[in-house]
Amino acid sequence: MWYSLTIFLEVFVMAQHFVGFWNVENLFGPEDHPPRIPWVARKMAGDLTGWTQAMYRRKLEQLDAVISQMNAGNGPDILGMCEVEDRFVLEDLLVLLSASTGRVYDIVHADNLHDLRGIDTAFIYDRDRYSVDPSTVFNHFVIRRTGTRDILQATFATGDGQELILLANHWPSRSGGAEKSAGFRATAGETLGYWHSRIREEARDKDRSCVLALGDFNDDPFDPSLRFNANSTREHGDVERAQSAKFYNFSWEYLIWQAQDHRGKDRQLNGTLYYAGNGNVFDQILASRPMLDGGAAGFKVADGTAKPFFIPSMVSHKTSEGPIRFGLPKGDATKVNLDGYSDHFPVVIQLVDAV
Repeated sequence: MWYSLTIFLEVFVMAQHFVGFWNVENLFGPEDHPPRIPWVARKMAGDLTGWTQAMYRRKLEQLDAVISQMNAGNGPDILGMCEVEDRFVLEDLLVLLSASTGRVYDIVHADNLHDLRGIDTAFIYDRDRYSVDPSTVFNHFVIRRTGTRDILQATFATGDGQELILLANHWPSRSGGAEKSAGFRATAGETLGYWHSRIREEARDKDRSCVLALGDFNDDPFDPSLRFNANSTREHGDVERAQSAKFYNFSWEYLIWQAQDHRGKDRQLNGTLYYAGNGNVFDQILASRPMLDGGAAGFKVADGTAKPFFIPSMVSHKTSEGPIRFGLPKGDATKVNLDGYSDHFPVVIQLVDAV
């Protein structure tokens, strides 16, 4: 009886898939980073002046401290990220993560040569649990008058052949004001919505195609870019009944959430980041219908698991702040907080095998 229960528990644990996303805030290599693209070096010279090897190393250690604590201290199975400079900084991070978690992670990344600051989206994943065929990796560029971020798509296959399609998003910022820049994010939403439709059209069985769109959308879940352009909703039933490519937006479930700050005090938070004293829920997780309904898709979302992730040392005690940011020197090293992490909280979700 004891032996049978042990086997059951082991199978149940292996059926879990811990997926997350984090805007890691300006993960650039140090000031003299040899692989840096020349035009990025010119564009970012002022911001990176004084960004020493020691600061860079500390930034990696702070990120590792958070990521390694995900999934009950086992590290994530798959983590999407944005604001990473290149594959080389990810490789440096994985050295620390492998030591912290004992996992062997691999990278999905493609240089985005269109973004004005050269920052990319990427995934890291446990290569003992998943494989990624390079032919299933795509960069969907969001076109506007000037260069902007991409949407990175990749298909993660389990050993038994189940496929999970993830799209890492980093939508255009609110630079110049939320209203003036709204059209750019509407374009990003249309791009995501279009590729969601195309994935369904190309899938062998659209009723089984499991799609998660994660990212920093630079809009709240109630903004038109998410609701109308990306075709996402807070209505679970609407998605289950939908015949079109519609997402359920899990961020409606964590508009307000509880954390503990670095002083050990309980805090109620109103966002995944704070700007000018106000919380915004820009970091979101969107799921396709097969992951929600009673159909025979390979993965289902475990109820109540979509949420921001934190460790207390990264949570500010100030009501006007959320996460404690690390920052960049921009020519002045005092602008860097070596005890900081990022200006965003990660968001996570758990999936279970359904077949």
